[in-house]
Amino acid sequence: MDDKTYWTQRYEAGTTGWNIGYPSTPIKEYADQLTDKNLKILIPGAGNGYEAEYLFDIGFKNVHVLDVAEIPLTEFKKRNPHFPEAKVMHADFFAHEGSYDLILEQTFFCSIVPTDANRSAYFKQMRRLLKPDGILAGLWFDFPLTDDMEKRPFGGNKELYLGYLDPYFTVRTFARCYNSIPPRKGNELFGIFERK
Repeated sequence: MDDKTYWTQRYEAGTTGWNIGYPSTPIKEYADQLTDKNLKILIPGAGNGYEAEYLFDIGFKNVHVLDVAEIPLTEFKKRNPHFPEAKVMHADFFAHEGSYDLILEQTFFCSIVPTDANRSAYFKQMRRLLKPDGILAGLWFDFPLTDDMEKRPFGGNKELYLGYLDPYFTVRTFARCYNSIPPRKGNELFGIFERK
């Protein structure tokens, strides 16, 4: 089953346990520290897009959301009628073309089938989409990766992620998240990575 079909079925069935209904605290607090409201920001695998909604509401007007499933994007547009429609993109991340100052990672990486090829392609594409000195920042799950290829979200650990990151990014910070929401406490890493 391809990703578009898989995620569409999850949304249709309402099996969206990752949907917390508001922007996650670590992303929100990171956004609150950003001072340049002109940053061109991408949120891939945005789902319901609460982080994009928050950014837009506090003055970031160049925010782009992307998802392979159409249902959450339709709901996002209903909730945010003033958000520019051209910046709500129903597309495959790996085929996306663009150039961004900042890409925010919020439970997207952990949704991709965790083969070596897929995980390398993720970081390669992230680098390609960022401008020189662009930043990839956000959350990665910190729990064991199982052999079950259907058990999403998929896990990993800091050492594993660093192996994929190293060819494409310089680490500014990558540590256990101190401000995770309670259900994810102890299971998230927060990272800020600069494009090599």
